[in-house]
Amino acid sequence: MLPTARTTTPPGTLNRSAAPAWLVMLLVCAGQFLVVLDVSVVNVALPAMRSGLGLSELGLQWIVNAYVITFAGFMLLGGRAADLFGRKRIFVVGLALFTVASLGGGLAQEPWQLIAARTVQGVGAAVLSPATLTILTTSFPAGAARTRAIATWTAVGAGGGAVGGLVGGVLTEFLSWRWVLLINVPVGALVLAGAARWLTESRQRTGRRLDVPGALLVTAGLALVAYGIVQTETHGWVSAAALVPLAAGLVVVAVFIAVEARTKAPLMPLGLFRLRSVSAANAAMVLAGAAMFSMWYFLSLYTQNVLSYSPLEAGLAFIPHSLCIVLGSKAAPRLMHRLGAKTLAVTGAVISGCGMLWQGTMGADGSYLGTLLGPGILMSLGAGLTATPIASIATSGADPADQGLVAGLMNTSRQMGGALGLSVLSTVAASRIAGGHDPAALAGGYGLAFHVGAAVLLGSILLMIVALPRRHAEAAHG
Repeated sequence: MLPTARTTTPPGTLNRSAAPAWLVMLLVCAGQFLVVLDVSVVNVALPAMRSGLGLSELGLQWIVNAYVITFAGFMLLGGRAADLFGRKRIFVVGLALFTVASLGGGLAQEPWQLIAARTVQGVGAAVLSPATLTILTTSFPAGAARTRAIATWTAVGAGGGAVGGLVGGVLTEFLSWRWVLLINVPVGALVLAGAARWLTESRQRTGRRLDVPGALLVTAGLALVAYGIVQTETHGWVSAAALVPLAAGLVVVAVFIAVEARTKAPLMPLGLFRLRSVSAANAAMVLAGAAMFSMWYFLSLYTQNVLSYSPLEAGLAFIPHSLCIVLGSKAAPRLMHRLGAKTLAVTGAVISGCGMLWQGTMGADGSYLGTLLGPGILMSLGAGLTATPIASIATSGADPADQGLVAGLMNTSRQMGGALGLSVLSTVAASRIAGGHDPAALAGGYGLAFHVGAAVLLGSILLMIVALPRRHAEAAHG
């Protein structure tokens, strides 16, 4: 581990004496952990939330999607804001917003209040998350040190997603579902104090402005598309209830692209996509996110609704998953050095896809050892091995001034894919269940979702093979 972090911001940035590397790493990874944890921590608590607030099926799904969609839609804005107004400042603002929204969600008395709090949480997360990665990429020198820092950041984020089930299960079992949100308040306050004291400010001195209309357009477009997909569950794909929001969402996305092509300070400079490393890696991330994001959602429902696990038992069942996803993320830099980033990304996705195919065979009489453990290890290990090399490729060719934007693009792709993937796979599962709520019907629906997810992941694999540039990892032993 490096004794100090070396800031490598371009000329024109603000920079004071560097903080110890371990402290920079601890603070930014703690912020990223909270952000990713809240994507998955509510999964185990969903049944308790539904009974506590009288949530409908649609409301239950939007507890997850309200967070993910605003997270994806505003992340580009967060990445640019970090570059323009200061990485430390945006880190603190995003974490403060996230912490306050967590308090509001934990105290919610009505379904709309909880969904609104999750929406604001997503905005805070979108502001915070790209700042965490940009602080790392501008604090560690290019090469092995930066790759190890990115790998640690990726492992912490992946671990946050994986361990969310355990944290949610423990809190729901022994306290209340409210504590899956309230726990963020003391932790967030502690990280805020540390960030204000120890992080060093840096930013790009430019005259560019924030493209707030662009952020609103892409978020609205994504939300409309996701809502239209969800509506197909009850109204069908050719109904007006589904086609109108789907069409409106696509129109809004088209308007977003037109605005970005004409504005002087675009949120998403379309020229970035001329870089093969950026365009191919982000496209692969969308498909991989669509397949992998829903894994925890459906496993949580399967363990509780089919296998009759308690929230705590469901959370404990995911411990091997958590360990494997972190193991894969930490092993990735060394394997990238030997295999190359592209080869490792494809290999990891293949491993995860095999796990999804296996998981899709689950039935009503499944067991932990025979149904959950084996496929879970493959899915989690593969996800960990895939994320780091794709992240490395995505950020490899960008100008230092655009590091925050590229970081936002990468995370936006993952979350956007995840939000749309959850909507699609939930609809697929519901179509197979078809109103039957007995264990066999539920298991069949969840299994079909995993099989469709494997097909989506196959598309990501083919795209990576064809489009990702072949490059050697910036990693070394040591």
